[in-house]
Amino acid sequence: MKFKLLSIAGMLLCALALVTFLPSRAHAQEGEMQVVDEVIAQVNDDVITLSTLKRETKERIDVLKQQGMTQQQAADEVGKHQIDLIVTMINEQLLLQKGKELDLASDVEAEVNRRLLQIANEQGITTIANLEIAMKQSGLVLADVRQTMRSEMMKQAVLQQQVDRPVYLSFTTDAVKKYFDAHKDKFRTPESVTISEIFLTTTDKDDAAVKARATELVAQIRAGADFKALAASNSEREKNGARTAPKDGGEVGTFEVPSLREDIAAALKGVKEGGVTDVIRSPDGYQILRVDKRTAEGTSPSFNENQVREAMLMEHQGKERDDYMQKLRNEAFIKIAETYRAQVEPLLKITTTTAAKSDDKESNKKSKKP
Repeated sequence: MKFKLLSIAGMLLCALALVTFLPSRAHAQEGEMQVVDEVIAQVNDDVITLSTLKRETKERIDVLKQQGMTQQQAADEVGKHQIDLIVTMINEQLLLQKGKELDLASDVEAEVNRRLLQIANEQGITTIANLEIAMKQSGLVLADVRQTMRSEMMKQAVLQQQVDRPVYLSFTTDAVKKYFDAHKDKFRTPESVTISEIFLTTTDKDDAAVKARATELVAQIRAGADFKALAASNSEREKNGARTAPKDGGEVGTFEVPSLREDIAAALKGVKEGGVTDVIRSPDGYQILRVDKRTAEGTSPSFNENQVREAMLMEHQGKERDDYMQKLRNEAFIKIAETYRAQVEPLLKITTTTAAKSDDKESNKKSKKP
């Protein structure tokens, strides 16, 4: 069975788009000259190398190519933001270091294992060993996927523990109630939609032919053909190695519209109950979605303290996280290579901390004593 990585609700795809922070290694046979990687920045006891930057650059170019850019267009676009990318890598390294300092490794590892098991279950795979085999068939290495997920989850765990949680808990009960009264429109039950699908995979198939078949199915449905019957005979969504549509008619479930992926929400907009969308491109195929039921947005706001706190957190989160990252940079030892220093250092906005300034003053006083 070929592992359908890109059908996993974006979970693993997002992780794979992020840089892995594995140290660069250069191997040389005896008698050969060994090439030493160039250090771009030292961040406390770790370094960011040119090879790491090149790997991250390539991954970002690949993402843009998947979105329709040519190789040259993608390379030019990523090249424009190379200095910003170095700053991002410095920030990420600081978060990974902080995660180790906070002893979050075991919790993160448990979450990585949980997510991998979830992915395996969604693919109808019963063990991690079988998941590894399936990944190999799709050109993936489980150890690399683990490291990528581990790094991303560590960064998020630090931000949630050090920033989000304290901010979430800092709002007083009175402030929460006042916020609700001033923003009642935010707390109405959102519109929801129940959908079914016909999914056609492009794995090992001609993309244009699959798209043409999907377009033909849309025309048949709009001409009066039975959706469930067409789903049962055509949809290729699988679970446990078997097609699911013959049993469920392509049923997917009910979702709040604001939580839908942007392209899905756009495709469903204006489609009435019983209607179907145009053909939707997904990473590993094409979808046709049918609106089985729509539930309108609620007319009366409903007070839920957790929801109100979350809404308040979202308004503060950006600035609070930026402030936290600035604090980490200010307290860190960061040395930028001469080639990049003039462009990178202004973006880091590093200032000497009050404590460090005080220490310097005390040091100067002592040095002046006879």
